[in-house]
Amino acid sequence: MLKILVRLYLVIIVAYAGALLLIPDAIVGAFHERFMNYNLGQAKGVQSLIVRQFRQAPREQWPAVEQELAATFAPLEVRLLPMADADLQPEERARLEHGLYVVRIADWGYYETVLAPLGDGLLVRLHSPPDPLDINLLSWGVTVLIGAAMLGCLLLWVWPHWRDLERLKETARRLGQGNMGERTQISPRSNIGELAGVFDTMAGDLERHVNQQRELLNAVSHELRTPLTRLDFGLVLLYDEVPQAARKRLLELVGHVRELDELVLELLSYSRLENAEQGRERVEVSLLELVDSVLGAFAEELDSRGIEWEVRCERELPRFVLDPRLTARAVQNLVRNAMRYCDQSLLLRLGLEEGGACLLTVEDDGIGIPAEERERVFQPFYRLDRSRDRNTGGFGLGLAISRRAIEGQGGTLTVTQSALGGAQFRIRLPAGG
Repeated sequence: MLKILVRLYLVIIVAYAGALLLIPDAIVGAFHERFMNYNLGQAKGVQSLIVRQFRQAPREQWPAVEQELAATFAPLEVRLLPMADADLQPEERARLEHGLYVVRIADWGYYETVLAPLGDGLLVRLHSPPDPLDINLLSWGVTVLIGAAMLGCLLLWVWPHWRDLERLKETARRLGQGNMGERTQISPRSNIGELAGVFDTMAGDLERHVNQQRELLNAVSHELRTPLTRLDFGLVLLYDEVPQAARKRLLELVGHVRELDELVLELLSYSRLENAEQGRERVEVSLLELVDSVLGAFAEELDSRGIEWEVRCERELPRFVLDPRLTARAVQNLVRNAMRYCDQSLLLRLGLEEGGACLLTVEDDGIGIPAEERERVFQPFYRLDRSRDRNTGGFGLGLAISRRAIEGQGGTLTVTQSALGGAQFRIRLPAGG
């Protein structure tokens, strides 16, 4: 908002300065004849008195009269000049030869020089010199004070807008963090009251739709688990009662039921993580111990599949304040994803970034993820083509859950190309947790 205020003020000042430079000249040019006549009438009396002083004295005394008048009219300049030395324009010379006065107009339409003929090729020049330095400084001071007054008025006018727009921005930020009950609380009498009202209405509609979606998802998920559990239990009981030839088919059905039950659990987990930032824990833990505990659950499977896995710690790490449950869930999903798509190598690295942020990477030597797909893999139910499909298992929710778990702690989860040839998932958690 401060940038907007500064830009607006600069635009006003530049426009004001441009107007001072251009508009007076434009007006004087458009009404030049009127300004000429006005200045001629204004200077006629003074110039007539000066000319009369010269004509009342003999010609040989004109230099003395010139000095006397110059001293009397100072700081205005009074000089006696031959026409040839006056640098006259043709129209000016013509007026002087007909006994008429000549006026030269300066800025803002005021006269700068008045020329009056004396005869015998001589003329009297009354010239207004430039203002002295202190007067110029005072004039600029007036301009600066006008600009300061404009800035003060602008601040008084902008302040309510600034305050309400900041409140609107803060409300939008909190809505983005999942606080769906936030409202702007801006008065309808505010200059942006109508905008705030529309925003609050939109926020209310959004809150209602999100709550309905969440309630529907939770209700459907819970309602599905009960019949799925019964179906699983019933199919297991039937195992000993069906013929031997049908048992293989029955086991396949049990596998499908349990896969569906696992999908329901994943949906529930994803739904609960929508407001992970609000309910997260704050515990000081050793990141290396946390990673070891996560890998301990996969060690047997990794060894049985002949996967070479390694944990590298760049240096001794301090203890971090984070949510161990959410962090462990994210790491589990990333390790399971790497196991699913690696050829034979899996690598976890722990380190520190500048500023104290912790960095955890999970890498594999699989086929990797194309650059154009790297952001889409974090969308729910999104699966890549080629070998990254349902044949490898999973529902397309693991990476989406991991990102929500990390972002709920103020961190980031991204994916790049690994030096091993596959994908490298990077978890970054801020120093403050």
